[in-house]
Amino acid sequence: MSMTAITQNATSEADASVSQFAPQAETIARAARGAFRRLRQASLAMRNDTLRRLAGALVSAEGLQSVLAANQRDLAQAAADQLRSNLVDRLKLSESRLADMARSLEEIASFPDPLGEVILGRTLPNGIEMLQRRTPLGVVFTIFESRPNVTIDIAALCVKSGNCAILRGGKEAIHSNRALAALFAQAASDAGLPPDSVQLVDNVDRHLMQALLLRDDLIDLAVPRGGEQLIRFVNAHTRIPVIKHDRGVCNLYIDQSAAPEQALAIAINSKLQRSSVCNAIENLVIHKDYPWARELLAGLAAAGAVLLGCARTRAFFPAATPIEDEDAAYSEEFLDERLSVKIVDGQDEAMDFIYRYGSGHSEGIVARESAAIEAFQKACDSAAVFVNCSTRFHDGGQMGFGAEVGISTGRLHVRGPMGLRDLTTTSYLMRGEGQVRT
Repeated sequence: MSMTAITQNATSEADASVSQFAPQAETIARAARGAFRRLRQASLAMRNDTLRRLAGALVSAEGLQSVLAANQRDLAQAAADQLRSNLVDRLKLSESRLADMARSLEEIASFPDPLGEVILGRTLPNGIEMLQRRTPLGVVFTIFESRPNVTIDIAALCVKSGNCAILRGGKEAIHSNRALAALFAQAASDAGLPPDSVQLVDNVDRHLMQALLLRDDLIDLAVPRGGEQLIRFVNAHTRIPVIKHDRGVCNLYIDQSAAPEQALAIAINSKLQRSSVCNAIENLVIHKDYPWARELLAGLAAAGAVLLGCARTRAFFPAATPIEDEDAAYSEEFLDERLSVKIVDGQDEAMDFIYRYGSGHSEGIVARESAAIEAFQKACDSAAVFVNCSTRFHDGGQMGFGAEVGISTGRLHVRGPMGLRDLTTTSYLMRGEGQVRT
């Protein structure tokens, strides 16, 4: 059989598998669309009541027991599957992490209602009053991996903003996600919201996900949160508008004017405070004339960073692992303790490096010279730029949004953490007294 025939046969089999899930996908999507018509009219009190009930359930004795027991099943399976340690860290829940989730829910509940906010108001020359107001986006389909807290974050933001959520987590967190979704469903029901306001897709067959991605007639937005392969798969298999929570190849530049204590503290925090997340740095770029480069690299190694370096880096720190393929090393999202280091002649070369290898997620500079800081800010084109502070602050909760649906690295609609206001669109209300157009 020719390679063309083999490819066509494989494509036909994949299409057939997707078709098998079409009825289930339609049931899920139509239920969400129906619930959206009711949810968009639900009062702020009902939406907030749902979040506060869920916050209480997460820290109750019964809620803790059900979620942590489910999470232990996922962790046991992760151990059996020899899941990488950084992914296990993203998967693991604890009483403190559940308490953080509850606090986030309370914070979101305390925010003003984004719906109905008047963006523009005026009386037209013909006497018609025109208002532009915020309204919900509709049905949001989010695909995510590893982190079960995302189930709560996205569902909470969607419900608060009057949107219905279809959530498809990874198989590694299936038991945790089921337990969390059950608590959310109970809270929504007790508050009087439609039962299908939030739906968890607990069948993790990729063909069902693909069947849902075909329902651009019922689903308004797709948000993939995961690795580069997931992002590409979603983009290739849907006509639904996509907001990408893309890979985080984040960079920190140490200017020659950087204060040594500050540079070390920020570099350690940006890489090691939690290395398995997208806003941790993967590349450290150092000006060749930075006087404390040796001390900085030694301090990072002592703190637990596994340094990979170019030839100039190893002149400062011989223990660094040699980088043989720069394109591969500097463009990789490690999500662990590995940190690639590059020595550059100046800020122009640093920016060339960032444009070549970065993913447009988070970039930082440590410097004391205002001219260097201003030039970096002007030149850097990323979702967030950090001056003399850790890139780990690129987070919806840390930035005052309560949580985030994802950190968008695209350019349309939203860039950076996608919070409540970013889950809305606008519509116009025109009120007249019998005017007709001539």
